[in-house]
Amino acid sequence: MALSPTYTKIKELVLGKKYELSFAYVTPIQMRKAMKYKKTPEKKLSNVLAFPLSKTSGEILICKQAAKPYSLPYLFIHGCLHLKGLKHSDTMESIELRLLKRFGFSIHE
Repeated sequence: MALSPTYTKIKELVLGKKYELSFAYVTPIQMRKAMKYKKTPEKKLSNVLAFPLSKTSGEILICKQAAKPYSLPYLFIHGCLHLKGLKHSDTMESIELRLLKRFGFSIHE
């Protein structure tokens, strides 16, 4: 899927202009398959998964059906930050909130 101009700006800001990013919305069935590949515990359907393919490429999958209550832009930013190497932390959360504000989005729909 081609990125919107805003998502492209977010990707370039977080990952750089030369980073090759594949992005797709997937069904719950597709997300469960991806979770098995990534060895993500299956307690709850993941809303976003990020797959680094190399230092300069990666893939983000978002399952809209599992996204609520989060906004899709938040999940995209979250995935980009994981591709950058960040793990869940207060630092990651503050960067997410700063980027959401910068681009006029909120964390929730």
